[in-house]
Amino acid sequence: MIESFEPIASKDSKILILGSMPSVISLNRYQYYGNKQNAFWKIIFELFDETLVDDYEKKKSMLMDNHIALWDVIRICERDGSSDSNIKNEEINDFETFFKEHSKIIAVFFNGKKAEEVFLKKVKGKANIPTNMVYKALPSTSPANVMKYENKKREWEIILKFL
Repeated sequence: MIESFEPIASKDSKILILGSMPSVISLNRYQYYGNKQNAFWKIIFELFDETLVDDYEKKKSMLMDNHIALWDVIRICERDGSSDSNIKNEEINDFETFFKEHSKIIAVFFNGKKAEEVFLKKVKGKANIPTNMVYKALPSTSPANVMKYENKKREWEIILKFL
């Protein structure tokens, strides 16, 4: 079994970005999107006209300063390698408590289809969570998603409308 991380969030978070489960590299580094080939941090920093840094604490602060929360849909699962298609026996995070503690969140964005799929199947409609939020899947920032970087970034720009 592998286990995800605690959320990066503040009481002032307005949007929540959800992945599925950290990659093997991310788990080993104990950092969300720890694989340098993943475009997540590059996209986020560029959207806010910031210079990308390596310091993970500064990355987390930048998210919270911009009212962005980051978490994963899956709390624990079994998975060989890093591919979402290998995820099985997943258990989800406690979204009821999370949304109660972060009541300013107005939009949830999924980093890829697997996060959205698991959330819709196991959370939305089953857990006592707000229904008046925007829920939208964005292109995965994973290097496994061969979409051009510029196209990924363009689609991720939607998050700025909710901040």
